Amino acid sequence: MLGWRVQAGSGWCRVRVLVAGAAGVIGGPLAGLLAAAGHEVTALTRSGARQEQLRGAGAAPVTCDALDAAALEKAVGAARPEVVVNQLTALPRRISPRRAGRDLAATNRLRREGARNLMAAAAAAGAEHVVAQSVAFAYAPGGGPQGPGGRLRREADPLYRAAPGGFGQAVAAIAELERETLGNPGIRGAVLRYGFFYGPGTSYAAGGSIAGDVRRRRFPVLGDGAGVFCFVHVEDAAQATLAVVEQRAGGVYNIVDDEPAAAHDWVPAYAAILGAPAPRRVPLWLGRVLGGPYAVYLMTQMPGASNEHAKTALGWRPKRPSWRGGFREDPAAA
Repeated sequence: MLGWRVQAGSGWCRVRVLVAGAAGVIGGPLAGLLAAAGHEVTALTRSGARQEQLRGAGAAPVTCDALDAAALEKAVGAARPEVVVNQLTALPRRISPRRAGRDLAATNRLRREGARNLMAAAAAAGAEHVVAQSVAFAYAPGGGPQGPGGRLRREADPLYRAAPGGFGQAVAAIAELERETLGNPGIRGAVLRYGFFYGPGTSYAAGGSIAGDVRRRRFPVLGDGAGVFCFVHVEDAAQATLAVVEQRAGGVYNIVDDEPAAAHDWVPAYAAILGAPAPRRVPLWLGRVLGGPYAVYLMTQMPGASNEHAKTALGWRPKRPSWRGGFREDPAAA
């Protein structure tokens, strides 16, 4: 039973879980969800700003920098987790496609050095299951009957090692994170490749940076807009992560909703939901000048991802199967 404690007669398992990156847009909802499900949760954050909020959600907050290997080993050892969930990121409020290398650098370091430190601390503490955040929008593109992105990518498909601009550095860090998580013979590893997060606290929320850019018509559709985006609401992502923790699942899973959408479809629809003007349509040559090669990739070449494996293996179903309904929740609530 991997050391899990079973409540007699109920079939219910209570587990000690440490969530690293518990102050993030998914880490916070996940810590609360795990605690609400009856698990013993330690919430690891770099600052004390959200400690009261995490404590109110039922988690025990601990302040520690994942880049400080000695401090991290001490903090994880004190928590004695059976499961460690790696949600470590350091993303700015706004990511510029032209400056992706700069904007993603801190998160790249966490996915390399932070992940190594966390895996070493988990092993030293006797943890037997590690679940790590990855992304479903780092697959290699390729032609096919469904357009530039071809068929929906599945978990065995290759990552885009030759990605343009600063995104190539990010994909290399993601690949290293996944190898670190899945490559320890004493720990069952699971990698969750999440789609683009939307919902409270994200850049797609009504007060987020992307919503602001769309309102000001600063989020154009480049070229044919055939790049395929896969979204997932943060609450649905947290539910999928809970399922992986409780089922002790290993391997790789795409955690995305049921409706991959080309940019020429979702950007105008999102603008309409926000009550914003229709987005500009920008020719590819100008998009390359204004946004750089990464923006062109996102808008014209990025392939979508399939969630069939997560549905079949985990029994997970997103509460919001389509971003169309999910995007409407926030503006309606506001």
